[in-house]
Amino acid sequence: MSRMKKFPWLLAMLTGFGPFSLGCGSASNAAPPPAVETTSSTPTTTPAAQRTARPRPLTRLFFEDHATQQLRWATVLIDGDKTLTLESPAAVPGVPPLDAERQKLVQMRQTDRYIVLGIRDDDGGQFASGWTLVDSGVSYRDHGDHGHWSFRDAPSVLASQVDAQQGNPAHVYEYDGRVYVANDQKGGYTRIDPLSLEPGQPVSPAGVSKFIEGGGNHITLAVVDDKVGYSCWIDGGGPRKGQVDVTLLSADPPKPAYSLALPTGGIHGAIANSGKVFFAPSDGICWVEADLTASQKPEDVTIRHISLGSADGKPRRTGAFVSHGRYVIFVTGKGADTHLAIVDAAVDEPSVKLVPLSVKDGGKAVTPAIATTPQGAPLAFVFHDHDADLDIQDQLEIVELDPNGDGDCRDLRVLKSLAIGPSAVEGHNGHHAITFDADRRFGFFTNPGDGTITALSLLTLEPAATFPVGGKPTAIIARGSRDIPD
Repeated sequence: MSRMKKFPWLLAMLTGFGPFSLGCGSASNAAPPPAVETTSSTPTTTPAAQRTARPRPLTRLFFEDHATQQLRWATVLIDGDKTLTLESPAAVPGVPPLDAERQKLVQMRQTDRYIVLGIRDDDGGQFASGWTLVDSGVSYRDHGDHGHWSFRDAPSVLASQVDAQQGNPAHVYEYDGRVYVANDQKGGYTRIDPLSLEPGQPVSPAGVSKFIEGGGNHITLAVVDDKVGYSCWIDGGGPRKGQVDVTLLSADPPKPAYSLALPTGGIHGAIANSGKVFFAPSDGICWVEADLTASQKPEDVTIRHISLGSADGKPRRTGAFVSHGRYVIFVTGKGADTHLAIVDAAVDEPSVKLVPLSVKDGGKAVTPAIATTPQGAPLAFVFHDHDADLDIQDQLEIVELDPNGDGDCRDLRVLKSLAIGPSAVEGHNGHHAITFDADRRFGFFTNPGDGTITALSLLTLEPAATFPVGGKPTAIIARGSRDIPD
């Protein structure tokens, strides 16, 4: 059967969007690229051929450079021939300069036009750690039946809290438009609410953030409906083994109302979906019904366990979750025994479905990223990388989550695998990461081992361009998409 007949959504995309060719720009830390704006009209004196050929902004990329510990940015352009180019990357002005030997940029998250990035040090937060709130400079004007992206403004820092009192965050989360920075050594997390900002008004760290008590050591967190937080302790033994603190965010002061004890400790992940909260301890996954008022007694909470099987005499586990609609998705196992796992959180008694991945011995699958194409095809993107001392070809495996388009993802299947640029794994750093333009026509993923960013067409599921940017690009975020003229 031909690929077009097998995947009709690809045929629809091919007939509506032309081929792509490679293009790349220079990489430097020079002055920021000139600000540009997409518009809905062109002077009538400009010939139509020139109007369509002129490069226009496609999206703006922000990426962490693990070599310099800078947040860098550049705009991707697309011309009438569908050639992609990247303007010269530059450091985002106003981000606190970091000591690359002692401090690291950790996770970052986006909400609307804003980005929050975490900063960690090598001394338990005593050197300088915290967070920075960045305005991407990319805005969207909604005109009802259509809208326009504006790239006119350069990015800027709105607020930053980096000092010896921020508890050395390792994780940053986004729930319901708010961003949460886990303050591991302070026993809690900071809620940052960019949605409360008034345009043009000054922003202070205290005015946009709030500290909430709960969790500790290496906090993973789930927040439900912006009402209650489930924050975890990573302890594998001792009195806090398997502990999850439940905190009502509106309480004054916000501190745990009660705590749960999972059957095993070493909790490495948490997520909320469909009124349930899921956790990733050292044995399988656990879940509870969400308590939105934090009013239950711990002895009345039923903790349910879902086994992921075992390997080498030990229970399988996972480390982090992502959501797609009512589904919770993650990877489990290692090497050739690695699987993509999916759980339907909306049913009364969730169970797990495992799909084998083509990870080589010594390879490691990272947490999936999910994107739905403009034609409605949901895809999971799973990178396979490895420790730096192993010589293994890195891969990107693409999984079709709903092959027959009926909304039920339990028939998911592996679609294809691509050889990609190298990672540069060093502990928790140096992994590939992927982001998508707002229209989900392209993915952009980092290759830390060779200092490049690859543009992936979601039409062909093949690379459309590779941009040399230097350094070790890791975490990446895209803001905006191509403007559609009226």
